This record gives sequence, C-alpha cells and structure tokens, in this order.
Amino acid sequence: MNVSTTPEVAAVTAVLDRLTAAWNAGDGAAYGAEFTADATYVTYVGTLYVGGAEIGRAHQALFESFLKGTRLASEIVGVRFSGPDTALVVTRGDVHKGRPGKLGKIQTYTLVRQADGGWKVAAFQNTKHRALIEAVSFRARPATRPAAVSS
Repeated sequence: MNVSTTPEVAAVTAVLDRLTAAWNAGDGAAYGAEFTADATYVTYVGTLYVGGAEIGRAHQALFESFLKGTRLASEIVGVRFSGPDTALVVTRGDVHKGRPGKLGKIQTYTLVRQADGGWKVAAFQNTKHRALIEAVSFRARPATRPAAVSS
C-alpha cells in the first residue's frame, strides 16, 4: 500500500506520531489523550482496554514497570479512508530498548474525525506476526496467501 501525503493523511499520521512521542516519553496521559472516550484497545496478548482514560492509566502503569525505558518503532503500511470522517491505518511495529529490531507486530488503527476537525483513535488492534506459522500455512494452502504478504 502506498501512503500518500495529502493533508488528510498528514493529519491522521500526526496522531500516530504523537502516540509514539508519548510512548517514548513514558507519558500515559498523553498516550491516552489520542484515543476517544469510548475507544477500544486490544493488546497482542488479548487484553481489552476501553476509553482513552483507561488506556492512558494502564499504559502509565506499564511505563513505570514492564515497559519502562522502551521506545515504540513503527512503519505505516497503508492509510485509507472509508468515509470523510473515518480513517483506517495499518502499521508494522514493536517496542524496543536500545536499537529497534524487526517489527514483529501488525497493528490496525481506526481513527475518527472529531467535532473540532482533529482526529482520534477509536479502535486499535495489535497482533503478533507469526512468520513461521504463516509460511507453513501458505505452503500447505497456497490459496490462503494474500496479495500483499508481510515479510
């Protein structure tokens, strides 16, 4: 997927930039502020958080423990709009300390335009990419291989 550089795409990707900056600063409140009040957030281990306040609170606790000193690395796979007020963003990403490694997770963000014209994340899904299992599946059933296979 190509990521164009229209003003709308720039506004949406700016939200992801702010999420990264908040993560890297260990700032749960700023992280949570990028989500809607009723946002859903599903971690790669299956934990569900609801609402920007809860997402921020939980991340602050994580930034002070398991995720202390981590940094967020990601690349945008694609951005598409399903209407004038809804954007879908797919990224590859991961957390790291020191130098970033392989981006081993796939994320889907659903962003919605707010009354003030800005964007917030309404839904987030994070999935661990299992390359070996995926390769076995494609070998056993080639028809399951998507046109755009992640590497």
